[in-house]
Amino acid sequence: EELRETPLADEHRALGARLVPFAGWRMPVQYEGIKKEHDAVRTRAGLFDVSHMGEIVVEGPNAVAAVDRLVTNDVAKLDVGRALYTVCCNESGFILDDLIVYRLEAEKILVVCNASNRDKIVSHFAKNLSLETPWNDVSDAWALLALQGPKAHAVMTELGAPEALLDRDPFGVTRATVAGVDLWAARTGYTGEDGFELYLPAAAAGDLWQK
Repeated sequence: EELRETPLADEHRALGARLVPFAGWRMPVQYEGIKKEHDAVRTRAGLFDVSHMGEIVVEGPNAVAAVDRLVTNDVAKLDVGRALYTVCCNESGFILDDLIVYRLEAEKILVVCNASNRDKIVSHFAKNLSLETPWNDVSDAWALLALQGPKAHAVMTELGAPEALLDRDPFGVTRATVAGVDLWAARTGYTGEDGFELYLPAAAAGDLWQK
């Protein structure tokens, strides 16, 4: 099977990354070694390419209720600019995947799933969302970068991130311009360190990665 590549594949090769198959993708598993990279994230900052993750945008007046029916946590309680962790189950209660769900706007929901389950989740949403609920699989159009570590805040400051983003609390999400790129920025800090997850157009990923 031919492996897919993220928009940053050339960047990884230029850095000498060790590329391995993962969930149908060719992904960088390490650059200089696990110990050095672990230490970087725990003491400074590490930048991860997680563009293989799946993203679904659901919009319109029925968006919140529609997504709420497909996950186990309470999407209806989310304020705009907030996210939650949850799972998606099929009709028998079998877990299909764990997800992060963001309420980007009052009538705009972003659902992020794991790369290995992207096709399964997209198919499940397609089958269960009504024709009156606009939705789109934006996974190929978007890139996702994760900047994680105690110095992540300082790096984002140097890139000109607005205070509204820098001051967001955990599981907040906001629209922002960072280093000239319009994007959605979240703060789940999934590594256990302070962090930012940046959802941006795939075409802009290389430029922001370099900056």
